Amino acid sequence: MTHATLTIVWAGIIVFAVAMYVVMDGFDLGIGILFTRFKVGAERDAAMNSIAPVWDGNETWLVMGGGGLMAAFPLAYAVLLPALYAPLTAMLLGLIFRGVAFEFRWRDPGHRARWDAGFCLGSMVATFAQGVTLGAMLQGIKISGRAYAGGYWDWITPFSALTGASLVIGYALLGACWLIWKTSGLVHAEARRLARPLSLGMLAAIAGVSAYTPFLNARYYDTWFTWPGLTASASMPLIVAGIGFALYRRIGQGHDSRPFLLTLSLFALSLLGLAISMWPDLIPGSLSIWDAAAPKSSQIFMLVGACVLMPTILGYTAWSYWVFRGKVADDGYH
Repeated sequence: MTHATLTIVWAGIIVFAVAMYVVMDGFDLGIGILFTRFKVGAERDAAMNSIAPVWDGNETWLVMGGGGLMAAFPLAYAVLLPALYAPLTAMLLGLIFRGVAFEFRWRDPGHRARWDAGFCLGSMVATFAQGVTLGAMLQGIKISGRAYAGGYWDWITPFSALTGASLVIGYALLGACWLIWKTSGLVHAEARRLARPLSLGMLAAIAGVSAYTPFLNARYYDTWFTWPGLTASASMPLIVAGIGFALYRRIGQGHDSRPFLLTLSLFALSLLGLAISMWPDLIPGSLSIWDAAAPKSSQIFMLVGACVLMPTILGYTAWSYWVFRGKVADDGYH
């Protein structure tokens, strides 16, 4: 296997890990974002119990993606980390705080309202920070030689704020659709009520980010508005609109799993558009996967471990979701 092929394989592994994280942790964070919209007591307990058996392993994919980036593309990691210290630190603190709140709300019932608020706040901070990080990467990062050359606050722009808010809306919709699928009674009804405006919000967010992105970089514009990218530019809005229409209809009907699957389809199209825009760069306009790739021997060594770890993680994840399939019972898992 050539070095170029290995580099493409590792780029695919990282993209897959990021996509799995969005799927696995997206609805988890979304439930946290919506958590205070449910009534204290049985409703919040049911929402929490819908993710209790599986939430611990969701961040595994975040570790896989970050660790893979550091090992397979060390130069990109060395540039991205100092450029995005603030949002990445906020994301990690949000994830830590929501994890603590998740456990302590059961262990410390006397302060459960505070832990619930902390769970919601940590989820919102982590999600917004992830969106801001994505926006900062898309808009470009200043590099001089082999190091970050920008300022500490360069990640704060109107576009990064838009992507941060968009991800909050998207994860909230994913969380609401998960609750439609996994719960019944009052929580189920409230999740359906919340999902309808959130579906419209996500479509608006996709439209806003998609309209803004081509004007960030001349390369983005050429990718989407010259042949053959023009065909995707013409067809993608129609596909998104069709899925969005189906999603809005299914939210009000009895097919409990379909809203979640349709929302995942919108996320998949968004990730595909992101990949098309950035390829083959890791840092748009500055650093490609070829420039940032680790030596061939390092990539081969790590690929052996990835070939063992990834099937193991996928197998365990599939088994966990199979064991805890179906609607959440009244007594939950605690």
